[in-house]
Amino acid sequence: MNNQGKTKTTIVVFSLFLVIIGLFNSSVIAQKITANIIIAKANELMQGNSSYSEMSMIIERPKWKREIRLKGWSKGTEYSLIYITYPAKEKGQVFLKRGKEMWNYIPTIERMVKLPPSMMMQSWMGSDMTNDDLVKGASIVDDYDHSIIKEETIDGYDCYVLQLVPKDEAAVVWGKIVSWVSKKGFMTLRNEYYDEDEILVNVETLSNIRNVGDRIMPTHLEIVPVEKPNQKTILEFQKIEFEVPLHDDFFSIQKMKTVR
Repeated sequence: MNNQGKTKTTIVVFSLFLVIIGLFNSSVIAQKITANIIIAKANELMQGNSSYSEMSMIIERPKWKREIRLKGWSKGTEYSLIYITYPAKEKGQVFLKRGKEMWNYIPTIERMVKLPPSMMMQSWMGSDMTNDDLVKGASIVDDYDHSIIKEETIDGYDCYVLQLVPKDEAAVVWGKIVSWVSKKGFMTLRNEYYDEDEILVNVETLSNIRNVGDRIMPTHLEIVPVEKPNQKTILEFQKIEFEVPLHDDFFSIQKMKTVR
């Protein structure tokens, strides 16, 4: 074989070597992206270590519509506090979640009510959200087993489609959750909530993706009950800040009576 032939052979072998290395690296990267990592990143994006938010909730029914405005503080998955600012009838009501426990303070009668686990699946303020949804009573990271079941595109975003099945010991209200999380940015764009018989109950869509300071995330949520398609609940973030300094004692029964 002449020198020119040897050179061509060397180039071909080297090119194949680069292809193999590239495939190997791609495989390693793919193996690193697990369902657990995806869910953790998606959860951190929407929740952060701590947050303060101002929101409006629109409850739509065939014959009426009402708006609720609220402020919210959260720290991790353990603590959450919600303060109602509007309408006047409900203004001042406070909801507190500490660990797996939840309280409701009603200022008009100066009464503190601890919500039993049986009430976590009940509607919150007449909306299509449950008490558990509102205060994130269940951790989608710790209370569920996760798996990637397929990939799809939603609104131009390539997404992982994940199935979340509750662990045997987890005290959760949903029998299964299917979640669409974008590959870029790990944004949750759709959730489907199923009961214990794996019957689809609610469909949640997330949109209006925008920059909220230190991250880009959906700021508009719509929940539609499958059996009642003519009604829905809309949650819109007007303001949200992450990594705000909050001490554990902020989330106390005493604070419920003074927070504004």
